Amino acid sequence: MTDARALLEIEDVVTLYGGGKRLLGKPRPVVRGVDGVSLSLKAGQALGLVGESGCGKTTLAKTILGLVRETSGTVRLDGQVVSGLSVREARAARATIQYVHQDPGAALDPWWSIGHALDEALRIHDVTDRGERRRRVGEMLEAVGLDSSFRSRYPHELSGGQQRRVGLARILVLSPHIVILDEPTSGLDLSVQATVLGVLDGLRKRLGLTYLFVSHDLSVVKRMCERVAIMYLGRIVEMGPTEEIFVRPQHPYTRALLAAVPKLEPGSLHDAPALPGDPPSATTERTGCVFQTRCAFAVSKCAEARPALAFVSDEHMAACVRLSEIGTVA
Repeated sequence: MTDARALLEIEDVVTLYGGGKRLLGKPRPVVRGVDGVSLSLKAGQALGLVGESGCGKTTLAKTILGLVRETSGTVRLDGQVVSGLSVREARAARATIQYVHQDPGAALDPWWSIGHALDEALRIHDVTDRGERRRRVGEMLEAVGLDSSFRSRYPHELSGGQQRRVGLARILVLSPHIVILDEPTSGLDLSVQATVLGVLDGLRKRLGLTYLFVSHDLSVVKRMCERVAIMYLGRIVEMGPTEEIFVRPQHPYTRALLAAVPKLEPGSLHDAPALPGDPPSATTERTGCVFQTRCAFAVSKCAEARPALAFVSDEHMAACVRLSEIGTVA
């Protein structure tokens, strides 16, 4: 895995939205959805992007997909710069990356059968041979554990787990290299979650897929991902191998997130104080560490300069000016 090429590279990406004026002339605040993020995703890897709601996870995913234009920074897919392209150019360049919506039922036309929806996905991507489209639709339904009878079914006839699997089949018919999964188990009961995750794991092994998991569910990320990036208020505050972060979290925010997860294995987490309050507004001008207002370890120097990610081991990084002091706190 360490020798695999980087399929996705993000360098210092900033995504702002809002601004301008409202109808009555009042200024509209600028929201810093993504605030200087850099990361990479290697072929065959699964990376979990974790954080509270509103931290910028989905905005980053949409920036990667080209659904939202980055304000600055660079996005590369398989070595090709795709940031700053026109809509038409971006569509062609990003053809190998696909997105599974957190509400797949909303992404399916209620008037179309499942077979029609999957066929249409192929047709608009220039697969013109009807026999070829039918073959590939059948293969992908089978790959996600759905039999041929689902071709004639409609979205309202499916359970939540079946809708998730149809959403997967819909993007897999396009043979993507990277799949972005936005809260793939949200709203599902535990047994259905296990089924969906099993399908995802099997597809990755069989088809060699590369996954970016966008989630607030640390148990899902721990099961499915080799690496984790922890996001807070538009920034990555810690990133590294999943096992290392779960056993030896370095950033105070990561510690607090893990402390809130029930039924972790004994000894897998250092004690950490509860996470107080809510994140500040993403429209607020910020100096220093983005986490300082909620951090139990904050001191005056935390407000003076924004800490950069620093290595704490070969592949593990965290952004905290007190790493050397709090890293040994039990």
